[in-house]
Amino acid sequence: QVQLVESGGGLVQAGGSLRLSCASSTTITTFNFLAWYRQAPGRQRELVASITTTGDNTLYADSAKGRFSISVDRARDTVNLQMNSLKPAVTAVYYCKGVHFGAPSAYWGRGPQVTVSA
Repeated sequence: QVQLVESGGGLVQAGGSLRLSCASSTTITTFNFLAWYRQAPGRQRELVASITTTGDNTLYADSAKGRFSISVDRARDTVNLQMNSLKPAVTAVYYCKGVHFGAPSAYWGRGPQVTVSA
């Protein structure tokens, strides 16, 4: 069964950077669509960034534009989220999502915690 495993979460001070990575038990690029979501306590899960594995079309939440970057590293077989200029407001659990077009459901990682201190 396909599994997604994220890494790179942790604690960082405001203004710092983190890079999240997501790997698959299969080849990550077999997914047609990959995305990073986040969910803070008491809030709904929201899309942060997404990318298609054919064409590398990207989409970002307004809060992520100019500071976050999603990319597929085909050499390492991961999808990454580079997060720069971090603010406490982005503190949340971040989830990797993979979609096979036509599949009945998406795959989700367990979600690492990202905490940004003031």
